[in-house]
Amino acid sequence: MTQNETNEMTEIRPEDMSLDELREEIEDIDREIVELIARRTYVADTVAQVKAEQDLPTTDESQEDKVMERAGLNAERFEVDANLVKAIFRLLIELNKVEQRESR
Repeated sequence: MTQNETNEMTEIRPEDMSLDELREEIEDIDREIVELIARRTYVADTVAQVKAEQDLPTTDESQEDKVMERAGLNAERFEVDANLVKAIFRLLIELNKVEQRESR
């Protein structure tokens, strides 16, 4: 039996968890979300530096369109409301653009 199979067998399903355990799980997920936002922001800041060095515009609408399309596809893949996911990504993009403008 592989480690992955063992983990799947011992993994507790949400419907088998107590309210406190579910809340702890949400806390863990929230921490992971913030960590991922921090990673994304760091990479976006690096993109901003490259754009500044290459004298490229802050806004790249074709890239933003690609990000939004990917967000919609991932929302469908994970059966999450696409409008919600796209709204979150729109906010992330706008925040990154503000930071890029301020750093120039």
